[in-house]
Amino acid sequence: MKRKLIFNPAGEREAHSRKAVFGNPTNIIELNEIKYPWGFDLYKTMGFSNFWIPEEIPMLEDKKQYESVLSEYEKKAYELVLSFLIALDSFQVDMLKEFARYLTAPELEMAITAQEFQESVHAYSYQYILESVVDPVKADEVYNYWREDEKLRERNQVVAEVYNNFINNPTEENFLKAVIGNYILESLYFYSGFAFFYTLGRQGKMTNTVQQIKYINRDELTHVTLFRNLIQTLQKESPELFTPEMEKWIREYFKFAIDKEIEWGKYVTQNQILGITDQLIDRYIKYLGNLRMSQIGFDPLYPEITSNPMKWIDEFRKINNTKTDFFQRKPQTYAKANELKW
Repeated sequence: MKRKLIFNPAGEREAHSRKAVFGNPTNIIELNEIKYPWGFDLYKTMGFSNFWIPEEIPMLEDKKQYESVLSEYEKKAYELVLSFLIALDSFQVDMLKEFARYLTAPELEMAITAQEFQESVHAYSYQYILESVVDPVKADEVYNYWREDEKLRERNQVVAEVYNNFINNPTEENFLKAVIGNYILESLYFYSGFAFFYTLGRQGKMTNTVQQIKYINRDELTHVTLFRNLIQTLQKESPELFTPEMEKWIREYFKFAIDKEIEWGKYVTQNQILGITDQLIDRYIKYLGNLRMSQIGFDPLYPEITSNPMKWIDEFRKINNTKTDFFQRKPQTYAKANELKW
């Protein structure tokens, strides 16, 4: 694949001739006509409606609870989950730049640029959480857990592999694999970690960390929607990419990702966290895997799992009673004025 040119005088400017990828754009951002309104809507939602500032959430009470209320298992899980989330958002900040260089519709490039900014905010939020809750020496350890913890290092390598394959060999096949990898990262890899934080929050523990996670979770759902829609658009505009071999790879990669996320969730919690058992993690991640596959047109891997075993999370993650799920038919109302009150 070739990156689009910074300026292409021979490009096409009409919206009807645009393609998500493999188009021939001038690379001038013209928004008088929009081909992909969902992309422009997501850009505005991510860029304006969903803006938030980590420091506006006070963390002093969480510091006290970390020191005196959390069990040793809860402390370790708290640290491991944050370390992994930091890695995920770090990878995203870089990789989204790569995707943007191949998107050939300006409204989609704007959306992915807004996503990149949000990923940077998330990375900053994790830093703010860590340095507010633990001492500087422990914070430095948490940042570097991947150097000593083999399970965490393997997780990071698994996530980055499809990205690095595309960077080293930017073929159409590797591009689609990286897009699928991104979709899985956003829609699956965060979620055993989110579930752990919500389990603490449900018990009245670390509630300000949980508030940060709710905002991050809301953002991540817009990112999932962006890449879900991109995959669906590629299925329509470039069906030749979805060969039988590629579809087989997608199913196998989902199975691999689900297994790795379950393994990680169990490793983090050690079956020692009140409210979240190994069995719940297994069923919850399989449920999410089924859901994410169905949303891009694939049959579920685990048809026997038809309901969310942690249904309470859907209600708990609401912000001021506002739903954060972009898989609803239409996005729910987001407003800066009433969303950013604690």
